[in-house]
Amino acid sequence: MAVSTALAQVGKPYLWGATGPNAFDCSGLTSYAWRAAGVTIPRTSGAQFAGLRKVTRAQLQPGDLVFYNSPISHVAMYVGGDTIVEASRSGIPVRTASLSARSPVGYARP
Repeated sequence: MAVSTALAQVGKPYLWGATGPNAFDCSGLTSYAWRAAGVTIPRTSGAQFAGLRKVTRAQLQPGDLVFYNSPISHVAMYVGGDTIVEASRSGIPVRTASLSARSPVGYARP
């Protein structure tokens, strides 16, 4: 359910601090999607990384979270294959993207 909820947001605008349903920032999207699945996770990307169980890239399952930058400042949701869904930055709507296009620094499972 979290993955389908996140994917249903594709095309909605990015807005820093937004938690849906009409606009999202990165962690707003992931927390919104997991909340729709009945799971409450921390609100910010850093808190999500700190508070969730870490997994390796080889262990990724759809719905797992993918983290970027050090310190953590961006999170996306893995949806399968080489694909993530993310709210990346101003001017770019929620979109799917390639997991391997950038270098994640960690992965976690709600």
